[in-house]
Amino acid sequence: MTPHRWRKASYCQEGDACVHISPTPTTIHITDRPHPPHPVLTTTPAAFTALLHALKADQFTRR
Repeated sequence: MTPHRWRKASYCQEGDACVHISPTPTTIHITDRPHPPHPVLTTTPAAFTALLHALKADQFTRR
C-alpha cells in the first residue's frame, strides 16, 4: 500500500490540534495527526465536498 501524503489544513494553528487530509482520485483520508499509529476516516470526494460546503455555510448547530 502506498503511504498517504498528508497535507495540513490551511486554518491550522501551531500545535497538534490540526486536521490532515490525504486525497486520492477516489477517496479522501482524514486524520488529526499524520504519523502512525493514528485513526483515519475515509470518505468519498463528494461527501467531503458536501461537508466542506455545510461547514462554510455554518449549517451545524453550535452548543
